[in-house]
This record gives sequence, C-alpha cells and structure tokens, in this order.
Amino acid sequence: MSDLLFMLTLPPVAKGLLAMVIAGLCFPVAGVMVLRLDLVPMRYMLMHGVILGGAISLAFSLPLLPVSIALNLLLVLGMLKLTKDSASGFGVSSAAAMVFTMALASIVMHLFDVPAKDTLQLLWGSPFALRWADVLALLAIALGLTLYVAANFRSISSIFFDQEIAQSLGMRVKLHHTAMVLVIALVIAFAMKLLGALLIDALLILPVLIAAIGAQSLKQLFIRSCLVGLFVSLFGFIAAVATDLPPSGTIALLSAALYLVVSTIVKRKVS
Repeated sequence: MSDLLFMLTLPPVAKGLLAMVIAGLCFPVAGVMVLRLDLVPMRYMLMHGVILGGAISLAFSLPLLPVSIALNLLLVLGMLKLTKDSASGFGVSSAAAMVFTMALASIVMHLFDVPAKDTLQLLWGSPFALRWADVLALLAIALGLTLYVAANFRSISSIFFDQEIAQSLGMRVKLHHTAMVLVIALVIAFAMKLLGALLIDALLILPVLIAAIGAQSLKQLFIRSCLVGLFVSLFGFIAAVATDLPPSGTIALLSAALYLVVSTIVKRKVS
C-alpha cells in the first residue's frame, strides 16, 4: 500500500491521475451528446482525423494536440457546412470524411517518410505522457462544458427531444447543435491522447450506457454518467498503477465489465 501511495506522488503519475479524474467527470457529458444527437459515425471520423493530425505533426515536427484539435474542428465545420439537416446526423458525410482523412494520412506518411508505427501509436494513449499544459487545457474544457450544459440545459433538453419542436419554440437549434459538435471534437482529441483511439468509448460512451439503465430523466443521465465515468477512470487508473498494467486497457476493461454486470443484474430483475 505504501508503494502505491508513493507511486501516486510521482509527477507523471500524479498528472495522469488528475487528468483521468477530470476526464472521467467531463467526457461522459460529451458522450450523452454523441448518443442523443446520433453522432456515433462522426466519432469515428474524428478518431481518424486525430490520426491524420498525428501524421502531419510528425511530418513537420509540430505539437500533436494543437494540430489534432485544429484539424478536427476544421472537419466538423466542413460537415456542418455541407449538411442541411442536422437532425439526421452526419452518417454519410462522416463516412466520406473518414475515407478522406485516412487517405490523406497515408499520403503524408509516404511523402515525408513518417513511420506508420509512430502514427499508429496514437491508437494507444498514455496519461503518463501529459504535460501540465495539457491538464490545464483539459480542465478548461471540462469547466466550459459544465457551464455550457448548466446554462443551456432547457434548450439542450428540447433539442435532444425534437429539433423541429425546439426550433418552433424559438430556440437557437443550429447554434447549440454547432456548439455541441465542436465540444465533442475537442473532447475526442483529448481522449485520443489520454486513452487512444481504440479505447475512447471507455469514458465517452460506456458510462452513458451504464447510467442510462437506471436514469429517469436527462438530468439524472448527465449526473449518473459523470459519476460512472469518475469511478471507472479513478479506480481503473489506480488499479493500473498498482498492477503495472496499461491505464488505457485497464480503464476500458473496468468500464466494459461494469456495463456487463449492470446489464446482467437489470436483465435478471426484469425477467
């Protein structure tokens, strides 16, 4: 126990722990938006956008996170411009953008001799590699997201229920939809650095699915999703440090196991 406490005081581990606590509380909020706005295909496109950002950053020796964030924001703004009906999601445009980003990433890697293995390392994130600037940026996003949802909860609820009705009530549907999509792009860019592309759902989607099982309102869904995300990120990270396992894999395993346990219990009660 004393060894674990000592390890948690080491600067890289302490920064990773703080970042995972913030991410656990913040990312599920964006996950609610992803599921309620039917933006799951866009999530995959943004993950590929970060891989393209990684290829560009390696090719030109640029910092990964700013490049990835800028690229994802450009992709999202492009899709918003090309999509007429936001209520239908971004299925078709997301698929086209995903193919485009991966094709462009392969061309960049070929032209600038970027090793594919270096770019594909983005599929496996590490909270130990974060700097204090990354943690502060993550905290800023978490605070901004919390304040946005708290200040616009009524409009967000109406948009989730029916965008046409919300529009008829005089709510600024397009503005809020754009804001939520941009926030999702920011969160996924940070999630790639924390957990990697393959494990983003461990904090973005699974906590929401777990919380949705017993949630009776949107407010409950937000709160429970954040609590589940905090539990998974905190205890998954500590377990990873204690057992010398990769944090991303441990957190994802805990999140998936919790989802299976809760789903099984609920299913037995219903039957």
